[in-house]
Amino acid sequence: MRPLPPGLHDLGTLAPGDHWQTGHVTVSAERIAEFARLTGDQTALHLCDKAARAAGFPGQVAHGLLVVSLIEGLKAQAPVQLATHTALGWEVTFRAPVLAGGTLSARLRVEEVRRVGAKGLVVLAVEGWTETRVLTARARYFGTFTPAGA
Repeated sequence: MRPLPPGLHDLGTLAPGDHWQTGHVTVSAERIAEFARLTGDQTALHLCDKAARAAGFPGQVAHGLLVVSLIEGLKAQAPVQLATHTALGWEVTFRAPVLAGGTLSARLRVEEVRRVGAKGLVVLAVEGWTETRVLTARARYFGTFTPAGA
């Protein structure tokens, strides 16, 4: 397992276990409200501390899909970039709520990489973190695959 250095990495240069960490983003109440407005998901526990507490949470909870979107954005802004061009899907498990005001970051690890025709396929293990692990996922992408030494 090696930490990847900053830069753009062709999928052909990757190996299982390669890993990196993103920066951070604050999941503000305003960001949650904007996501609710954009998606139409106005579920009360996302918009109101009182409703969230009534549902058994300690406070206002971010939408799970907002958390996934923010992690994808953190990945896109990280100093480590993979030469991917097409997202094929995410398999996500939400482990804990992300509360309004929480600071979110992600850890990514190459789980699998292989050539598929003229492209490369990379599968990433993704963990989302605040003070605790809040999300685990497998994300799959197509990208550029140049065999090592070519």
